[in-house]
Amino acid sequence: MNYRISHPAKKISGTIELTASKSESNRALIIQALCEEEFEIKNLAKAQDTQTLEDILYTPGARTIDVGPAGTVMRFLTAYYSSRPGTRILTGSDRMKKRPIGILVEALRQLGANITYTENDGFPPIKIEGRTLKGGEIEIDGSVSSQFISALLLISPVFQNGLVIKFKGEVTSRPYINMTLKMLEEFRVYGVWHDNSISVSKQNYHVKSESDYAYSIEGDWSSASYWYAMVALAQEADLTVKGLKNPSLQGDSIVADVFSFFGVKTEYITDGIRLTKIRVKDEHFGFDFSDCPDIAQTVALTAAALQIPCFLNGLHTLRIKETDRIVALRNELKKMNVEVEILSDQSIKIIPSDQLKAPEIINTYEDHRMAMAFAALALKLDSVVIEQPEVVKKSYPAFWNDLKKLGFQIEEV
Repeated sequence: MNYRISHPAKKISGTIELTASKSESNRALIIQALCEEEFEIKNLAKAQDTQTLEDILYTPGARTIDVGPAGTVMRFLTAYYSSRPGTRILTGSDRMKKRPIGILVEALRQLGANITYTENDGFPPIKIEGRTLKGGEIEIDGSVSSQFISALLLISPVFQNGLVIKFKGEVTSRPYINMTLKMLEEFRVYGVWHDNSISVSKQNYHVKSESDYAYSIEGDWSSASYWYAMVALAQEADLTVKGLKNPSLQGDSIVADVFSFFGVKTEYITDGIRLTKIRVKDEHFGFDFSDCPDIAQTVALTAAALQIPCFLNGLHTLRIKETDRIVALRNELKKMNVEVEILSDQSIKIIPSDQLKAPEIINTYEDHRMAMAFAALALKLDSVVIEQPEVVKKSYPAFWNDLKKLGFQIEEV
């Protein structure tokens, strides 16, 4: 099944209740599972990844656990089950079995975990024999996925001797690590940055003393990026997106600053933001996405559609996501007559065309972010056909319904 998406008026206005952050939700679920005191999580994300994690955590007893395509779930559970009694095998989709996990496994082994590979070294499936973990000091390349670091930090209260993570080289995706540390602080576990290392002494999770305490999840700034793209590409726009905070725990809130370049003004209001159009800057655009890789596809599509040349850096983690997102971008933008020059594993140059071409179909590569980013093309072209539209359920199940609320027309083709 494919979706043909169009918007005859090319103007958007209204209000969207944004989906909750799956990054924040997944961290909260692990903390909830490890905390001896009960607490409620409000506004838990309806994303497939979050529902998968919740189902696994609260359906005990399974020996073989299939996380499907959920990368965060695979990484968080690898750490979590290393510290829980019992033997489990963690597996996933075909793509998941090609996504490396060796750095996390080796770190956990050094901290006392018993983990073995059941097929290919360095990749899922893995067999985990849970035990008490001694903890201690480890050294990790700072350029690795922040999910590896967050997985270790989330289970830091179980280590007998605390946890010290020393980073080799520059730390990328630092905002995601800081999000984890801030959430640990909410439950009275405190980690400290020392130059290029993080230390967490032996502590336990505790909830705040209020009798009705509940942890509330913010809306997802990564998902907000798609609405920024639509405002940028619409002829006219006045859009309210509810559920976001300022300041935010999420590094992707930088999208507000990034899209000012593409003609989007952000006004912070009670429980959200208001987006309107301002003048688009007409020079070259350049940005380093090391701290916010999840918004790179949306920015690339927006720049190409607005015919703005750009240089995008800090993209190395995009190679090991749901697909190789750098290659996916090059393939799909080429269909629009836009050239993407891959300069290295972490940088690309986008050379737009004066003659923007309507692609026959946008392939999504089973990647939710490809589907949602390229949907904004409906505001520049007569229509756009998106393959595998169901992939959005991974992070934003209500996405297509939210489009309809703003006047988009969607038909199955």
